[in-house]
Amino acid sequence: MTDYETFDHDVLVIGAGGAGLRAAIAASAAGVSVGLVCKSLLGKAHTVMAEGGIAAALANVDDRDNWQVHFADTMRGGQYINNWRMAEIHAKEAPDRVRELEGWGAVFDRTPDGRINQRNFGGHRYPRLAHVGDRTGLELIRTLQDHTSYLGVAIHMEHTVIELLLDGGRAAGAVAYDRERGRFHLFAAKAIVLATGGIGRAYRITSNSWEGTGDGHALAYRAGAELMDMEFIQFHPTGMVWPPSVRGILVTEGVRGEGGVLRNREGRRFMFDDIPDNYKPQTASDAEEGWRYTQGDKSARRPPELLTRDHVARCINREVKAGRGSPHGGVFLDIAWIKEKLPNAEEHIKRKLPSMYHQFKELADLDITKDPMEVGPTTHYIMGGVRVDADSQMSSVPGLFAAGECASGINGANRLGGNSLSDLIVFGKRAGEYAAEYARTSGQPRLDEGAAERALSQSLAPFERGPGSENPYNVQQDLQDAMQTLVGIVRTEAEMREAFGKIQDFKERSARIGVQGYREYHSGWHTSIDVQNLLAVSEAIILSAIERKESRGGHFREDYPARVAEFGTVNIVVKRAGDGSMQVSRVPIPPMPDHLKQAVEEQKS
Repeated sequence: MTDYETFDHDVLVIGAGGAGLRAAIAASAAGVSVGLVCKSLLGKAHTVMAEGGIAAALANVDDRDNWQVHFADTMRGGQYINNWRMAEIHAKEAPDRVRELEGWGAVFDRTPDGRINQRNFGGHRYPRLAHVGDRTGLELIRTLQDHTSYLGVAIHMEHTVIELLLDGGRAAGAVAYDRERGRFHLFAAKAIVLATGGIGRAYRITSNSWEGTGDGHALAYRAGAELMDMEFIQFHPTGMVWPPSVRGILVTEGVRGEGGVLRNREGRRFMFDDIPDNYKPQTASDAEEGWRYTQGDKSARRPPELLTRDHVARCINREVKAGRGSPHGGVFLDIAWIKEKLPNAEEHIKRKLPSMYHQFKELADLDITKDPMEVGPTTHYIMGGVRVDADSQMSSVPGLFAAGECASGINGANRLGGNSLSDLIVFGKRAGEYAAEYARTSGQPRLDEGAAERALSQSLAPFERGPGSENPYNVQQDLQDAMQTLVGIVRTEAEMREAFGKIQDFKERSARIGVQGYREYHSGWHTSIDVQNLLAVSEAIILSAIERKESRGGHFREDYPARVAEFGTVNIVVKRAGDGSMQVSRVPIPPMPDHLKQAVEEQKS
């Protein structure tokens, strides 16, 4: 029998990004005992890479903004297959969550009259993103981390959760190991909140940190929860493309919000070439109008560089494929050009975009105040995740909640920039509150030590197979290459079926993965566990994408390039069948109530 230490909490939160920290704060404030497990050090979650701002209809910069406009923008960006109730809650509650952060000490940029400043961002009709330069995610994490520590939440850093435990179908605990020494721990809990972030490491080029291996998605799926909208992957249009060592690192949309423009190798602003019909009434007719919009002119319409991310990414992809790309396979993002408009342009750029200036100077030896950046699409975000109840964030597994990127619903087919950070704090809070209530009203579940022992034994199997077996890094790299090549920005059924076949091969190879040595500081062993989660989420992405025979939002099929009305009424859901296979189904979207329909219609002009 494997030795392990046991911890007992009323609510266990897995993940310490914005959603996990906010859930831990809410649960602790409700008076229950809370344990927080995170894969890296506290404060190092991928949330810190969210640079541009937090979307909330504060109306501090443009008084025409309100929750109805934010709701309509979110639904239109998501191509109307969002969970409309989640979109409504998000739009209504985001301003209070931002003010709450301010009350806890978050230092936002300010308007001249002292209010929280807000900037333009893609897909948002009005300047809506509360920001701290281009380091908003870092400030969010710093603020929530301080408040979590203040409340006395028990924090278990550098732990990887390998399996959830159930008692009669309800959540009961989790099995984990500490990454430093490889020692096992058993966590007993009455309720569990998953807040583990995304799946970016399933692709070769990604803005995600090393943690983004789909842990929460896979844990929930193996526990019996449903995953929804997994076909919708957001390829952020602007990641670094040079040098190769930093390919994929995020270049914030805030660059375009401050006036940055996209040009091809011919110097032409190609985004004016292709403006979707439903966005034409709100898009600038020329470069001068677009510039005025970025400078706060309320009579101007937004430039096409601030259209939704899926559209901008496809336009960049088109230019590259047509041979009009930059020398290293991207396009040019130019903020330096604003010196034609502003006398103090260099200082302005450094003040508004300090992290971007530092990032390019240090990593690419490029001064963005003088020269354009080379950028291209990078795997950034998954709209899909655990299917949850809109109000409580509980999954179909009683006592198992999810929030943030590992949950689904709010974004539909495409996420608007800045909605991710407000999603974290709005639904992180709700998940924590409802998890605490569930823990208070539910009895203590029984820990299945037999299931825990099986999970521990399976995790150690690579040591038993030894170094002559399959290499975990090779399996992960081959999986990433297959997903990047065959299930990327533009998809076809033939290529996705080829990818599905490769996944089955990778599964067989993963069962032969072997490592040697001791469990202390063993990155090969860590990777062997990550691979199992990446395989599960990759299969879910592929099967969901095959099922959706149309193009919508972050899912573009070359063999079905148009939107199909039938698919605008359903979400694609996957669930583990009794025989262990992945079951795919179409779930009808409930009709939107009249008052929300009216909010959408009012914003179409």
